[in-house]
Order: sequence, then C-alpha cells, then structure tokens
Amino acid sequence: MTAVVVPTLYFDQPGPQNTDPTLEAARRRADELGIRTVLVASTTGETGVKAVEVFRGHDVVVVTHSTGFRAPNDQELLPEYRAAIEAGGGRILTCQHAFGGINRAVRRKLNTYLTDEIIAFTLRNFGEGTKVCIEIALMAADAGLVRVGEPCIAIAGTGRGADTALVLKPANAQAFFDLRVMEIIAKPRLG
Repeated sequence: MTAVVVPTLYFDQPGPQNTDPTLEAARRRADELGIRTVLVASTTGETGVKAVEVFRGHDVVVVTHSTGFRAPNDQELLPEYRAAIEAGGGRILTCQHAFGGINRAVRRKLNTYLTDEIIAFTLRNFGEGTKVCIEIALMAADAGLVRVGEPCIAIAGTGRGADTALVLKPANAQAFFDLRVMEIIAKPRLG
C-alpha cells in the first residue's frame, strides 16, 4: 500500500485574510502535481485578479455569480476586475449556480427545499468554501471549461476572498456523484 503525506493549511477563522496563503499553497500543489487548470470563485473579481497573477501560465477559470443573483439585472463582477482577469489570460464563467436556479425559486415561492439545496447544505458541513469548490467544478464542467475526470484545483472562500482549495476531478452536474475530491489543500477549521 502506498501512502502520501500532503500538508494541509487549516485556518483558525474563515475569511479573506486567508486569500494569499490559500492561493500560494494551491500554486505549490498545482506545480507538484503538474495540474494546469485552476478554478476560482470570485464575486466582485478581486480574488480572480489575484488568482490570475499567482497562477500566471496556468489555465485559470474565474467563476462568478450569475447575473441577478443579488438583485434583478445586477452583475456583481466589477468591470475593472473583469478587464484585469481577461488581460491576465483568465477566462470568466458566469452561469446559473449548480446548487441553485429553479429549485431556489421553488424554495422561495413554496417554502420547501429540493435536492440541490439539500446537497448544498450537506456540503457546507465541510465549510462554505468546500461547497463552492464543488459547485464551481460542476459549473465549469457543464460549460466545457474543464475536462471531466481530469484533476484540477478549485479555490473558493467563505463570503469574500479565498480560504479553501481542493484538488478534485470534476464531473458534469448530471453526473454529480462521479465528482471526486482528491485532496484538501486548505480550509478553515471553523466557519
């Protein structure tokens, strides 16, 4: 039996103060494993810009909130960050959340939860960032921006910034149970 010892960063508290160490640890692990594809969740684009800088030379996909997530017709990705991400070679994915959408509309209207939100709540037991990492991997696979079954790095956070990074094998949303979390690079202990 072969075993590998891999360091994991555990933060005392979740939050954006963990962004730089999370990105640095994820870059080191990507280089060690030869992984070239990096997914990063970013609402305003600030974390996306940092990721494009840290992962220069990698295929960086910045996954944003869908337009209308907070308010009708509102896109939270700021134009100056969009421009910086694109200028740095990053790609931007804006689409419906894998664990949201129509089912969220049913919850809001009928006050009942459906499967996708139950899965989201379950994944939050491992931390908000873990849930988001898995969700953006599904979204990127459905958009054809990552290859299903090929390891990539997924980075997300609790609220703002980045405090969670995983090595995972993406799957399409319709094959959710084929997604595999291979390693935890960083995550908060609390949150």
